[in-house]
Amino acid sequence: MSGGVSGGAENRQASRFSLRIAVLGGAALVLFAVIFLRLWYLEVLSGDEYLAEAQDNQVREFTVQAPRGEILDADGKPLVTNRTALALQIRTDELPVGRERQAQLLRRTAELIETPVERIRKEIRLQTLEAPASPVTLERDVPYKLVYYLSEHQRDYPGVTIDRIYVRRYPQGTLAAHALGYVREINEEQLAEPQWKGIESGDFIGQDGLEYSYDSVLRGVNGATRVQVDADGLPTGKALSTREPEAGNDLITSLDVDVQRAAEEAMEARGLPGAFAAINVNTGGVVALGSYPTYDPAVFSKPIVTESTYERLTAEDQGNPLFNRAIKGGYPTGSTFKPITALAALDSGNVTTTEVIGDSTGFFSVGTQRFYNAGQAVLGSQSLQGALQVSSDVFFYNLGFRTNSQEPDGGALQEWARQLSLGSQTGIDLPNEEPGRIPDPKWRNELYADGLTDREWTVGDNINLSVGQGDLAADPLQMAVAYATIGNGSDVMRPHLGLRVEDPSGRTVQEITPEPRRTVEIEDDWRQTIMAGLEAAAMSPGGTSYGCFGNFPIPIAGKTGTAERYGYEDQSWYVALAPAENPEIAVAVTMEEGGFGADSAAPATKQILAEYFELERVDPGCGVETGRIE
Repeated sequence: MSGGVSGGAENRQASRFSLRIAVLGGAALVLFAVIFLRLWYLEVLSGDEYLAEAQDNQVREFTVQAPRGEILDADGKPLVTNRTALALQIRTDELPVGRERQAQLLRRTAELIETPVERIRKEIRLQTLEAPASPVTLERDVPYKLVYYLSEHQRDYPGVTIDRIYVRRYPQGTLAAHALGYVREINEEQLAEPQWKGIESGDFIGQDGLEYSYDSVLRGVNGATRVQVDADGLPTGKALSTREPEAGNDLITSLDVDVQRAAEEAMEARGLPGAFAAINVNTGGVVALGSYPTYDPAVFSKPIVTESTYERLTAEDQGNPLFNRAIKGGYPTGSTFKPITALAALDSGNVTTTEVIGDSTGFFSVGTQRFYNAGQAVLGSQSLQGALQVSSDVFFYNLGFRTNSQEPDGGALQEWARQLSLGSQTGIDLPNEEPGRIPDPKWRNELYADGLTDREWTVGDNINLSVGQGDLAADPLQMAVAYATIGNGSDVMRPHLGLRVEDPSGRTVQEITPEPRRTVEIEDDWRQTIMAGLEAAAMSPGGTSYGCFGNFPIPIAGKTGTAERYGYEDQSWYVALAPAENPEIAVAVTMEEGGFGADSAAPATKQILAEYFELERVDPGCGVETGRIE
């Protein structure tokens, strides 16, 4: 009995064992079949595809930089061109594997170019975030000694290459630096902006000035070269394929190199921070534009601009060379504002071209407050033309009083200032233009409500504004546009530096002809009276700039200005239109702490006009002042 039971159990165990063997055998058979089929697929069906992938792993694509377009003056004289330079670069996707091997390579590279290794690490970190395949430029204008060394030891420096690149060149030196701007490698923040879509880390873009405004015009299209490389990533032969780069287009500007140089030399001769703007009265084309002190844009062609260099370019005690006072200055303008006051009073019916306003005391009173002429001079009774000639503050104080308004946006004075371009951007084709400020009741009353000033708007604010004092903030370009409007009689021009765009072959692809921003109504007798007053101020005895321009060969219409700035010495201003009878050019110059308008700004304006009209043997100074200095 027991033997039968035992035999049955053994048979069942043997049966289960046989079943397991069969299952395992079947599974193994299926597995081998799958492996066989996969190998057959790889070898027979996909062999060509994987062969291509393997070959691709031995091919590298190198970017071929496209040269930027040139920037030229109106006569075709080069302002910005290109030169080629040898650059030491690191290709982050070709660095050796392993942290220690990479660290050793970076240390050796840092020693090679005598730079802190942390600087290289920082540049690589930034590059890896956006475009790891793009090279990191560490040094430009590499000496040939280093080039030869690397060519002989290339395998010891995997990923470190010497490439020929384009670098911006400035044939005129620092001339027109603030207008031209500069280029630098795109930064991390810019890479995230839609404006720069398609630009890769390591690419150079315009960062200021015309380089920025016309970047899409000047920037070319990079090419590429595909080459076979060995296991170390080194090229093994000739290029497999090449896509040629496309050079950027050239920008022809309205600038006149000779006038620009004369203006900058005039500013440098006096050594005072300031700015100038000269524009074509009828087109708005900018003939000259600049700020002093200036800077060398070539500084930004270096891969790294040191912190000390940047601090020097923005330091107040160095005059903040990067700051473009011509479009950002924001100064009170002094008596150069008076023609604007005249238009406001004439248009609002608060004065006529022939009305005579008396001055027997040298001051204008509002209650117990007195507003004096410069130097408390008594200038006698004047009409509008005479008041402009001798710059009678009392005359214009009267107009400021008459045009005052408690309306939030002010009255006729504020309205005309805004119409003539003050208090807003002029629309020039440069970035970061400041609007300035036209003080009005709303502005001051809001400050008072916020506890930022001790009083609300009063008529005294309008009186100060009538002579370009108080809280007015304007720059030379705005004043040049305002005077140009008076000069042409109606059109508020949109100033512009760009004239046309040409392709590399010289074919014009775009004409740049901005329309006027607006048209204002200036009656003929208003304009004639104002122009006659400005001409007498410059060309007739008793005029505030007669000592400068009395013998000038070209009749001009000009106005001095001496602006008071809290905490500073008087600011010198001069704005001119020439020729007086049929103006072509409007020039505005200002110098911080330059004293009276005839002391600093007027002589600089004289040099600008002398160069513009190609005059020889013109005394650059103002000689003995025979008129009243304000």
